[in-house]
Amino acid sequence: MCAHQPSCTAPTTAQTPTAHLVSAHPEQGWSLLCDGTLVFDDSGELRPDGRIVAPHRTALAA
Repeated sequence: MCAHQPSCTAPTTAQTPTAHLVSAHPEQGWSLLCDGTLVFDDSGELRPDGRIVAPHRTALAA
């Protein structure tokens, strides 16, 4: 799906993502990466194979 070099890792790997931003929609709270992953502002992800990655932001101390 991506055309950049070096190409990104598969969206099924747990490594740090190397996918590039294709489309950003901050007003809606999501962005599309070149590997087909949707990344949400709450740090959750929806992978192209349908897997869900739960948000993993740490809570700020009050």
